[in-house]
Amino acid sequence: MNKYLELHEKQQAEVEAFPMFFAFNNKQFDEGMRSLGLNPGDTAKIYKLGNTGGFYRKSDAPAFREMMERHTKEMEDAIAADPTGDGFIFDMFNYELANHEYGYTHDPEPTLECLGLTMAQINADPRLLHGWRKATRYR
Repeated sequence: MNKYLELHEKQQAEVEAFPMFFAFNNKQFDEGMRSLGLNPGDTAKIYKLGNTGGFYRKSDAPAFREMMERHTKEMEDAIAADPTGDGFIFDMFNYELANHEYGYTHDPEPTLECLGLTMAQINADPRLLHGWRKATRYR
């Protein structure tokens, strides 16, 4: 069983269930505001989620922050629980390398960015390095 995929899907479901919307035009924005129980002009009551096109209510910011911090901790704990890099760590790299088409591009940056890691961090941790090398070998 792929423990990384299991955690990834659980966290993704939580994000998708969170009260927020994504809008890329005025119609989508207006509909999204209404879905949050707001009028389209109530822009002072929302936060923009970086450059993603996502928006959520300011009143939901503590819950959003808690969810993101918990997701980060769950990921850190799962990585820490893999003593060799052959389990969760390998699954993590293997899944994200495939998801970001490493086998075609041989560009590690999209995978590293997605995971919030750098090659320096990977090289500094024997477990991460082992899992990375094992996963890239399959590509």
